[in-house]
Amino acid sequence: MDRGRYHACMESALSQIIEQVRASAQQGHALRVCGGGTKNHIGGAEVARCDAPLLDMRAYAGVVDYEPSELVVTVRAGTPLAELEALLAQHGQCLPFEPPRLMAGGTVGGMVAAGLSGPSRANVGAVRDYVLGIEIINGQGELLRFGGQVMKNVAGYDVSRLMAGSWGTLGVITEVSLKVLPVPPAQATLRLEIGLPQALEHLHAWGGQPLPLNASCWLEDAGTHELYVRLRGARAAVNAACESMGAERLDDGRSAAFWEACRDQTLPWFEDRVRQPHWALWRLSVPQTTPVLTLPAGVPAPLVEWHGAQRWVQAPLDCGPALYAAAQQAGGSAMLFAAPEHPEDVSAATPSAPPALAAIAKRLKQAFDPSGIFQPGRMGAGV
Repeated sequence: MDRGRYHACMESALSQIIEQVRASAQQGHALRVCGGGTKNHIGGAEVARCDAPLLDMRAYAGVVDYEPSELVVTVRAGTPLAELEALLAQHGQCLPFEPPRLMAGGTVGGMVAAGLSGPSRANVGAVRDYVLGIEIINGQGELLRFGGQVMKNVAGYDVSRLMAGSWGTLGVITEVSLKVLPVPPAQATLRLEIGLPQALEHLHAWGGQPLPLNASCWLEDAGTHELYVRLRGARAAVNAACESMGAERLDDGRSAAFWEACRDQTLPWFEDRVRQPHWALWRLSVPQTTPVLTLPAGVPAPLVEWHGAQRWVQAPLDCGPALYAAAQQAGGSAMLFAAPEHPEDVSAATPSAPPALAAIAKRLKQAFDPSGIFQPGRMGAGV
């Protein structure tokens, strides 16, 4: 297809999306905004069970502008994430926050809407930190643009970041400009067999040193307690750190496979067969310096990432209140990431948001989606 026809096709796709939103707003009908549907299960899967009409964004795809020398790429929301990452790799660049793909078919719009970040988040920042500008359709069918293509463009910048992690509850993301970075020149992965208390102590100590720390993961695998640490940066810095940290250095093939599985939650720890059929997966966000949390009786050891700040817990659904309380007491928060396949009552396991936060969310929803048509059953949760 020539460029003229392709441009006309994209204009037509955008017009159809806008008209569908306007019609839903006028009729008061809800819409389920969806890309590849790879994250419908997150947060209780209320969206997946909803029978509202689907607004499929995959037809509105493609790279709008890419300047490798400027480290900026602008793409339409329906662009496959795999396609964008392949393009960046051709130029030795990447999305440094390593968005979890979870399964094949994810889109760039879904990546931003979910706001999920991968293993390197603690050191490089989250999705929202790389959103320079965004175009959305609000709940009245208006096409709005916020931000720009450079970090210094402050006008509307906070709104651009607000859309990251909003799960489509505030507007339909149609286009996004992202900051990208060069692939680091060197990396290495170290492994230690060590318990969680000692692993946290090591991570806190290393965090206070000039080491090129990039990611970490502690887990229990077949009865063995293992801490994996990834280093990234200048070759001399990575090699020096490997010598000073006193741990086993893994070969590149094994380490690459481990971090890909960690990013996409395909490690054996995450596999469904590990959990009991009635158990759920919880995500706890706490300060990095938080010691080992006391979990409900019978709940196995967590998987710990982000140098202690992110802790995954597999537990029965009725452990929700105790997990929320443990995270809150540590100065953090918890969310139900994946419910059992046939939960009896998800709402009982997910306490209501604090009144102040709920009031802010309500005002934002009223401003962007006054008719409340977007994502019924979905709560926005920036991460």
